[in-house]
Amino acid sequence: MTVAKAVVDIDELNAPDAHVLTPGVYIVGAGPGDPDLLTVKAQKLLARADVVVFADSLVPRQILQIVRPDAEVVRTADKTLEEILPLMVERVRSHKSVIRLHSGDPTLYGAVHEQMQALAAAEIPFEVIPGISAFQAAAAKLKVELTVPGLVQTIILTRISGRTQVPEAEELASLAAHQASLCLYLSARHIQAAEAKLLQHYPADTPVAVCFRIGWPDEKIWIVPLDQIAAVTEQEKLIRTTMYLISPALRGVDGQGEGVEARSRLYNPEHSHLFRP
Repeated sequence: MTVAKAVVDIDELNAPDAHVLTPGVYIVGAGPGDPDLLTVKAQKLLARADVVVFADSLVPRQILQIVRPDAEVVRTADKTLEEILPLMVERVRSHKSVIRLHSGDPTLYGAVHEQMQALAAAEIPFEVIPGISAFQAAAAKLKVELTVPGLVQTIILTRISGRTQVPEAEELASLAAHQASLCLYLSARHIQAAEAKLLQHYPADTPVAVCFRIGWPDEKIWIVPLDQIAAVTEQEKLIRTTMYLISPALRGVDGQGEGVEARSRLYNPEHSHLFRP
């Protein structure tokens, strides 16, 4: 497999007098909402791009504060892919740099696959710049590690079937059987069905962080037992931008059971390795 060269190399991006980007599309992850969680590379690109095409229903406008005053800003909440792609292609062929700004990380539920295929078919150079995802921001906010030695070592990122069907092999109940740290996206509208499937394998008192608009000024997090997540979702009228973090690693957080005591071997004095014989 041949991997395409980056649209812009690091020396060009870091040059003190650089103000013009190489024409192309930069698919940038905006993170969960907090502008301070943008990567440094994303900030540099946003400050220099000619055109910013952003998902305005999912990305807060505050992130655009670092965009050039003369940059063209295009909102896409009301647009289809057939309207967005020709716009990006035309701008690049007009020798302009285009940022396609997505929420979170563009490679996770970002509808990026079809955009990359179309850009490649049109021979438009593009690059993907990763971003912080909601599950990472939520774990940081909760001050937990989702891979605790001896307790849980796997993180599953998934969703329940809705208008977008999940492959049968990835059905939620089968994934729940692992009792891993499970991050449930795009499922608030179907949370009763999700709760029932999760309860087939997780204990009812498994702590769950119900995370609404993580990283936004109005973010909220509720930590409740698994058998209460549907009730909380309906009571708070959560229908979108909500993620559920189900994990035994949350025990002890906000009074949810006894805390987890565990220690990695990495810094254990009884454990030797290459740098500490």
